[in-house]
Amino acid sequence: MSEKIQLDDVIPEELNGMRLDQALARMFPEFSRGQLTKWIKAGDVTVDDNQLRPRDSVSGGEQVTINTTLEKQDDSWQAEAISLDIVYEDGDVIILNKPAGMVVHPGAGNQQGTLVNALLAHAPQLANIPRAGIVHRIDKATTGLLMVAKTLQAHNSLVSQLQARTVIREYQAIAVGVMTAGGTVDEPIGRHHIDRKRMAISQGGKPAVTHYRVDQRFRAHTYIRCKLETGRTHQIRVHMAHIRHPLLGDPVYGGRFKIPKGMSEKCREAIQGFRRQALHAGVLGFKHPSTGEDVSWQVDLPQDMQQILAELAEDAARDEE
Repeated sequence: MSEKIQLDDVIPEELNGMRLDQALARMFPEFSRGQLTKWIKAGDVTVDDNQLRPRDSVSGGEQVTINTTLEKQDDSWQAEAISLDIVYEDGDVIILNKPAGMVVHPGAGNQQGTLVNALLAHAPQLANIPRAGIVHRIDKATTGLLMVAKTLQAHNSLVSQLQARTVIREYQAIAVGVMTAGGTVDEPIGRHHIDRKRMAISQGGKPAVTHYRVDQRFRAHTYIRCKLETGRTHQIRVHMAHIRHPLLGDPVYGGRFKIPKGMSEKCREAIQGFRRQALHAGVLGFKHPSTGEDVSWQVDLPQDMQQILAELAEDAARDEE
């Protein structure tokens, strides 16, 4: 599905000397600079009837014409009346708490029951926003906070903040093994060279930085908090597995389950029964697209992770008696 875009305007004199892509981003804030750059390179933008490069400078006073199409969401995405745990909503954004088991975007084998399907029923105008307003994602089995843009201007702002690495994203996780201290993993991530459904540390991948700190240690596990600088697919899961502390319950990167020595039967059964990666997006913050104010939200751990932590703490206390 696409929408015809036809815009005509005069470049303001105060933008004299600015690059064309920068000037257009100032003039048309409802579109991202990246999108405008694509249109310039595709020849969909003319300046005084001439085609320029994104880096070419402008003088001010030129007539700009944009004649292009904006790709919207897939027509096959359908609205479904699915309940949402909305933490905050205004005219620009929706902040919601995603449950475990919910896929974010429809795809092969998941055309229904996704977060997008639910959002389109809750706010039908999201059909006019790229990817139904979702600017980042979390895995199906991961819980926690997601931000959704309700307007093109908000979408542009949130995408820009993600690219500038200024969005605050803090996760809580339970890692296998006892960590001695926190640290940073700075390793690029790309598709696995054999299994394309998996991600892996790859020198040809995209930069990825995860900061982590220890919150609580148990007999054979560690409760940690992770802050993302980047947002690569499966980033925390891949980085923690790389330093040999995969996430509890991770079916892809967790490796073979090992029974910790001395652990109680009750705790061992609880761990074996935990069927997803123990990962929760607990904190989210950014500059509000309209007001420019710093805003943030925090949601509690889901019940299943709270229960596992309680079992681990009870088991660890046995050694102290």
